Amino acid sequence: MEPLKMTTVRIYEKIADHIKQQILDGKLKPGDKLPSDKELCQHYSVGRSTIREALSALKIMGLIESRQGEGSTICKVDPEDVKMPDFSGFLLSDQSILELMEARKLLEISNAEVAASRRTDEDLMKFQQILNRMQVHLLNEEESKKEDMLFHHTIAEATHNTIMVKLLETISEQMDKAMREIRRAGFLNPASAQRLLAEHTAIYQAIKDQDAEKAQQSMKSHLEYFESEIRNNIKLKSN
Repeated sequence: MEPLKMTTVRIYEKIADHIKQQILDGKLKPGDKLPSDKELCQHYSVGRSTIREALSALKIMGLIESRQGEGSTICKVDPEDVKMPDFSGFLLSDQSILELMEARKLLEISNAEVAASRRTDEDLMKFQQILNRMQVHLLNEEESKKEDMLFHHTIAEATHNTIMVKLLETISEQMDKAMREIRRAGFLNPASAQRLLAEHTAIYQAIKDQDAEKAQQSMKSHLEYFESEIRNNIKLKSN
């Protein structure tokens, strides 16, 4: 691994970009294993949570795959397909936010249905770990946001369809912005946090039971509640 000079506040993005470039340059090849989380922490002089965010970004881009107890391995990639999504300025209006939510809802309801029929035991283990962390960090804004997004990406991954993953990837940044908007409006309170955990648990249970119809219904209900909070926030801003 080459040294990296830190020049940005969002360090995990810089780390992800640095590793991505080494993959594209051929310095890290398909099948190569990345150093352990501990070694990456030491190499980049950052904490474990920062490394975890960087690895999550690389995984979402399809550059690495991780297996429990085996670490992260470089995937075979086409350099032309590896691009950080750039939607700078996309969410300039309230209408754009609502259109994003509609697109997300259509995609994620389909993802939940497909994941219910294709999920593996390894997928279920990932969901369980995420839900456990959600419970621990129930009222921690940054951690809960991170686990929420990871949960939805794990559903996309459980479809075992790389196009589904890439489609969700393209709206990840906008989802993050929307989450920030509703959290500014006081969305993360004990009652709402408990409700969100229950909704995620219901989605997981339906996927675990391989009940495609229930997985669709649970995801639809979850996202409609999420959408209603965004609509309420938009009304509050306009008044």
